[in-house]
Amino acid sequence: MAFSVTKADGSKQLFEKEKVVQTAIRLGANPELALELAQQVEGKLYEGITTRRILQIIFALMGKRKPAVRHLFDLRRGLSLMAPKPEFEIFVRVLLSQIGFEVRPNTIMRGLCGEHEADAVVSKDGLTYFVEAKHHANYHALTGLDESRIARAIMEDVAESYEHGVTTLKIDRAMIITNTRYSEHAIQYGCCRGILQIGWVSPDGFGLRDIVEKYKLYPLSCLRGISLEVRMRLVDVGIVLIKQLREQDIGYVERKTGLSHEAALALMEKVKQTTETLWLLE
Repeated sequence: MAFSVTKADGSKQLFEKEKVVQTAIRLGANPELALELAQQVEGKLYEGITTRRILQIIFALMGKRKPAVRHLFDLRRGLSLMAPKPEFEIFVRVLLSQIGFEVRPNTIMRGLCGEHEADAVVSKDGLTYFVEAKHHANYHALTGLDESRIARAIMEDVAESYEHGVTTLKIDRAMIITNTRYSEHAIQYGCCRGILQIGWVSPDGFGLRDIVEKYKLYPLSCLRGISLEVRMRLVDVGIVLIKQLREQDIGYVERKTGLSHEAALALMEKVKQTTETLWLLE
């Protein structure tokens, strides 16, 4: 029997087992286990089940096979839990640095008509981009046309400034990075205007999810049981990734977070379990 699944926006679509398989693989299951879990999920379906409930079932089933899964939020939710400033902005800069961009943070760009602050100016393969990080707490929200229009206007002002000799900073393209999807209008406009728009699953093969999963750049906000206060203290010293925290010694973590020795040990053990048991280490 085919069941309809209710998406976050209220629309319905037929259940697709392959999506469950791919989610389980992202959580560290091998293909055989992923298929087995998908079959178990299939047995728990009912008409109109929500995608959120399906994800909860997947996590519960995975948690029985790989207990370290219980320490984690799914990536999409983890990203949504980040503070827009400075956490998500720092995360974007660290992510770009990790994949080979030269990164200059919080750069003031001089335009012909005014100054513009970019979350970063980055360079790679002979091209220089200014970067705008756009965070949404609601990961079902769309990043709309306004962001793309603003980026285009800034690009024009800075390009004209360079052409008139007002600045020596040559910007080739604008880049917007968000944790959600773009509206169809934003995608069309960005493509027409040459704006690199990195969203949850776009561009194809280079979306935020693709980059995080390929390079194992999972944010600390995916880790359950770490308070916002502790996370912000780590953010203040530039630590926004689980893999970054794993590289620190226990004394450093104690000093920077204010945690007791026992609490810091428990946190680092949780990090070790997730990275070694799941998908964070090759």
